[in-house]
Amino acid sequence: MAEATRCGPPMSARPAAAPPTDPPRSLSLTARLATALALLLVVGAAIVAVLAFAYGRSAAQRTYDRLLIGAARQIADATTLGDGRVMVNLPVSAFELLALAPEDRVVYAVFAPDGEIVTGYPLPRPASGADTFYSADITGEPARFVATEHIFAERDFTGAAAIVVGQTTRARDRLAREITENALAVMALAGVLMSALAAFAVRSALGPLRRIEASIAGRPPTDLTPLKTPVPSEIGGLVRTLNRFMERLRRQDMTTRTLIADASHQLRTPIAALRAQAELAAEESDPARQRAIVARIHERSVSLGRLTDQLLNHALIIHRADAAPRTRLDLRTVAIQATDETDHDLFASEDVLQLDLPDEPVWCIGDSLSLVEACKNLLFNALRHGTPPVTVTARRERGWAVLAVEDCGPGLPEEDWADATTRYARSSGVSPTSAGLGLAIVKSVAVAHRGDLRFGRTAKGHFEAALVLRAATGAAG
Repeated sequence: MAEATRCGPPMSARPAAAPPTDPPRSLSLTARLATALALLLVVGAAIVAVLAFAYGRSAAQRTYDRLLIGAARQIADATTLGDGRVMVNLPVSAFELLALAPEDRVVYAVFAPDGEIVTGYPLPRPASGADTFYSADITGEPARFVATEHIFAERDFTGAAAIVVGQTTRARDRLAREITENALAVMALAGVLMSALAAFAVRSALGPLRRIEASIAGRPPTDLTPLKTPVPSEIGGLVRTLNRFMERLRRQDMTTRTLIADASHQLRTPIAALRAQAELAAEESDPARQRAIVARIHERSVSLGRLTDQLLNHALIIHRADAAPRTRLDLRTVAIQATDETDHDLFASEDVLQLDLPDEPVWCIGDSLSLVEACKNLLFNALRHGTPPVTVTARRERGWAVLAVEDCGPGLPEEDWADATTRYARSSGVSPTSAGLGLAIVKSVAVAHRGDLRFGRTAKGHFEAALVLRAATGAAG
């Protein structure tokens, strides 16, 4: 026996399934928050350092200025008159105050009213004024000076003696550095504590994202139910978007499953019947009986074509509910297009199908293809099961746009209205030649457009099936 020929490419040549691609990498939320916090701490530390140094300089200046003015006033209090001359008995306590800064040099000078130095160092005499602070140098080293006065108002002597006391700024600078260093040490400790708290806060804040990840990763592939993980309001929008996305996936999955189940359940029997009747026709020798079998084959083929159209249309309508864009359209145009595309073999005469359309447009927002298919299914049901003539109308009713199909018969009993849109239900028109999907398709279109399919009877008692949609205002743009 010859070896059977293998069809298709060899196993090694078949392309392997592509692995799932990861999303583009970007800086993680943790890294972004850490970077932002680090920048915040660095900027804060720099600002605190500048402020601490300024405060330290100011505090040291005020502290040692008080010592200077205290020493100068003690010298001024010890300045007296003797024999018409200014005399000074320097108090030891004045220099004891300045000795609190042992590293600094101290200079002083007492000037008589005429500008002559009474005692002290040859310092430049300041301008007149009491308790005046200024900066200068002592043999090239920065120093701080204070000038005060002692006013004499004797009978034979009047004027003001000037007292100047100066001190280098080593102790001031050291105190300013200590204050700054202490402030920075406190800032560093606070920074460490803030970093620890920030790390804890970031981990806690990102906890809901990890719970969402764990919830999705732990699901089986068929579980497309909404996420119920408690999350903060800030990421509630993300969860709602995920839930809407999974709902769309669930509907698409249900569409595929329904199409497969319907095709398997509804197409198998008529195809088998067609094959059996074709075999009978091939074996039949009587021409009359053969023509009868061929007629049944034709009738079955038409029914099978109608069933296939309904199955595909039902799947298409559900798919377009999420995929097709909505536009402004006129229901009069939908009615005319549906009438033109309806199978004219169902018409017994030209008067069987009528249009009753207003002069003004009936605007709505929707998908033209879905609405035309819905109207065609209403027409098919009315022409197939109703009493002619059948009338297609479009109208506005209190903010609603209505596309209705009316026939002159009593229609469905009211007790069957609730079950009429169920797939394959008896009240929906299921029969050996119909699968009863027409009203189910119309209901799907109504739900996709946030409208409704309503049954009713007119004032004349005629049955009416109406597709009710939200009306759109304004002229066509």
